[in-house]
Amino acid sequence: MMDSPVKPIAVVQGAESAAVQQLLRDFVSRRQASLRIAGVIEEVSDLSGRACGAGRLLNIVDGSGHMLFQELGKGSDACSLDPTGVVLAGEAARRDILAGCDLAVLSKFGKLEAENGSGLMGAFVAAMEVNAPILTSVSPRFASAWKAFAAPLFVTLPANAGAIDEWWEAISRGSVELCYSSVA
Repeated sequence: MMDSPVKPIAVVQGAESAAVQQLLRDFVSRRQASLRIAGVIEEVSDLSGRACGAGRLLNIVDGSGHMLFQELGKGSDACSLDPTGVVLAGEAARRDILAGCDLAVLSKFGKLEAENGSGLMGAFVAAMEVNAPILTSVSPRFASAWKAFAAPLFVTLPANAGAIDEWWEAISRGSVELCYSSVA
């Protein structure tokens, strides 16, 4: 299923963002009892009357949430990323990762990470510093920036639970040496 040998970072692609985020949530739900998982996942809340697709970034360790989009007012049909909310979520995830985890699940490498190294970038780097495997997604629009940041340490997985589970099983069997020395 994987397009190359097992690597310490798995990027789930091949479906709409909401479906990929659901796969990440499902994986965390299935594995959280047996693993120390740190990071953030997009959580969709009741968004009736809003133009934005996601509600907030949910911290996996403590359940706290940070707004993903700015409220632009009643009747607005525009969506504006809330850099403060994403940076705060990323900082909390970074602290959790540095406190110790078996796996970092980070919602997405997107605009903030690609364009100015903010957002969840600190959490990505923290996971690399402690040699924690990373499960994430990458906005297709920022694939080049992702490759510049993480190649050759990632594998792209299809958007299905079996592929994610297969990657994790290979990681947990020790089928890959976790070493990010060529990055970060």
